[in-house]
Amino acid sequence: MADLLSDEEIDDQLPEAWEREDDEIIRVYEFDDYLRGVNFAQMVGEIAEAQFHHPEIIIRYAGVEIRLTSHEAGGITDDDIEMAELIESEHN
Repeated sequence: MADLLSDEEIDDQLPEAWEREDDEIIRVYEFDDYLRGVNFAQMVGEIAEAQFHHPEIIIRYAGVEIRLTSHEAGGITDDDIEMAELIESEHN
């Protein structure tokens, strides 16, 4: 099991455009149309399955919200930061 990150480690490592909300890191990706968001959510799901680290994915009309936490550790770990970085690299 991964160790929880300190507040300072989270602040230092959190990818740009991601925010912290309690024990989760969150980003909302905006899209011009619904199907682009759905396709993005599917891509995130494929990354999650490969990493065996599954975020909460909320699909809205013009956006997709991604929420990451390590439930087994009780908060934010390196696994969450790594997953956020992978999602960012695929989005850009």
